Amino acid sequence: MKSKFNTSQLVLLGLMTAILLLMAYTPLGYLNIGPLAITMNMIPVAIAAITLGPVGGAVTGAVFGMTSFLQCIGVGGTSAMGAILFDINPVLAFIQRFVPRLVDGLLLGYIFRGVRRMSNTYVACTVTGFFSAFLNTLFFMSLLVLLFGNTQYMQELMGGKNVIVFICGFVGINAVCEIGFATVVTGAVGAALYRAHFVPAPKQAGSAA
Repeated sequence: MKSKFNTSQLVLLGLMTAILLLMAYTPLGYLNIGPLAITMNMIPVAIAAITLGPVGGAVTGAVFGMTSFLQCIGVGGTSAMGAILFDINPVLAFIQRFVPRLVDGLLLGYIFRGVRRMSNTYVACTVTGFFSAFLNTLFFMSLLVLLFGNTQYMQELMGGKNVIVFICGFVGINAVCEIGFATVVTGAVGAALYRAHFVPAPKQAGSAA
């Protein structure tokens, strides 16, 4: 039984990775608006975190982060901002694109586990979906300001605004769309996978006694 469970986990991880790559390299995953893009790629990461835990979330998050970085050099699409950041400093561009997605995926696994201890699976999936997009935006923008805030490019974008005001105004409708879509879709898909027994059942209190 353990061997079959491990095999099913591996298959599910491969499926989520394949869906993520399909979304990353087709218009399904990104809607480019100006220098930013509305991305749906956090949804497979959230589903992997729900079904496979923090490690599954981290692996798919790393895949997402790598595809995001590759866009800086025109692989699988082009990011206007990413190309500029890559020209400024390739190493920092990699950190800014890759690390937030990996950390986000890792944290989502723990968020799902924590919320489900206090509520039901559907609520836990929905909350995980919300945080998948929220944390992605928070980490992405925080590292953008932290690593590139002193560059001429960022100074021109900020236009002398307070950092918080700049971030809120810059992501704007993009972040709202991402968060809303990820919350609804992850909640629905996660609940369906739970009914199909792809999400491990919660441990019953006192079951180990």
